[in-house]
Amino acid sequence: MLLVIGLPLVAVLCFLSFAAFSNRTNGSLVSSGQKREYLLYVPRSYDRARPTPLIISMHAAALWPAAQRNTSRWNRVADEQGLIVAYPSGSGVPRVFPMEGAALTDDIKFISDLIDKLEADYNIDRTRIYADGLSNGGGMAFALSCALSDRIAAVGMVAAAQLLPWSWCTDSRPVPMIAFHGTDDPIVPYDGGRTWKTPTRQLFPSVPSWTAGWSRRNRCGSNGVESVVSAHVTRLEYPDCADNASVVLYTIRGGGHSWPGSEPKAEWWVGPTNREIDATALMWAFFREHPLARR
Repeated sequence: MLLVIGLPLVAVLCFLSFAAFSNRTNGSLVSSGQKREYLLYVPRSYDRARPTPLIISMHAAALWPAAQRNTSRWNRVADEQGLIVAYPSGSGVPRVFPMEGAALTDDIKFISDLIDKLEADYNIDRTRIYADGLSNGGGMAFALSCALSDRIAAVGMVAAAQLLPWSWCTDSRPVPMIAFHGTDDPIVPYDGGRTWKTPTRQLFPSVPSWTAGWSRRNRCGSNGVESVVSAHVTRLEYPDCADNASVVLYTIRGGGHSWPGSEPKAEWWVGPTNREIDATALMWAFFREHPLARR
C-alpha cells in the first residue's frame, strides 16, 4: 500500500505526472461498463498448441502495472518457465484495488473478465491460473481466493494489506497460499495494528494470526512447522491441509514493505528490501505444486 501521504503539493503533482507517464498498458477491456486496462507479457516461447499457465500479478495502491512488473520480475520467470503474465491496473486516482462495497465487486468482475479474455485469446491452462500481489494487490489476491476459487488455483502475497474480515470469505474451497512479510514493515505492521502511513489509519491483523486463520480455512494440521531459510528468513508451513492446499509464510526479520529479491526501493518510506531470497522464484515453485483439481 505504497501511498503518497503528507508530501508537499508539488511533490505529489510530480509523482502523479511520473505515474501517468509510467503507466503504459497494452491491453484493455470493458468490464462493469468501464474501460479497464492491463499489461500483458507473452514469452516468445509461447506455443498455441500447449496449455500455458497464467499469472495475474497485482500492484500496490498508488502504483501501476509496469511498477509491479519491474518489482516482481515475473517476466524473467515467464521466459524461463513458459508462463503468460497479466498485470491488471487498479481503478481511480491513485490506482487501487478497493477492499469494500461495489468497487470491490467490480474489480473481482474485472479479473474474471480478464481471465475470460485471455482464455479466448490464448491457450491458457485452466488448472494453472494463479494470483499474487504486493500490499493492496496482496489483499486483492485474498479477495480473489474467496470469490474466484473455482478459477484461481493458488495465491501469493507480499507485504499484503489484509483489510477484509475472515467472515467475508464464505467459499469453502481450500486455496493454497504462500506469503512473505517483513517484521519491520512500516506500512502493514507484521504484528498488526495501525500506522500513520496509511490514509485512514486502518487496523491490520497480525500476519502470524492471519496465516493461522488461513490454515484453519484450509483445514490444515494445528501446528505449523518452522524452518530456517537464511540468516534473516524463516519459513512456516502448515501441513496436512485439505486437498493438499498448503499454507506457507516466509518471515523476513528486519524486512520492510518490499518484495524480497527485488531492487531496493526508497528505504525511508518502505524500509529494507531483503535479497537473501527471491520471492517470485519461491512463489512459482509453490504454484507449480498446486494446480486446480479438475472437478
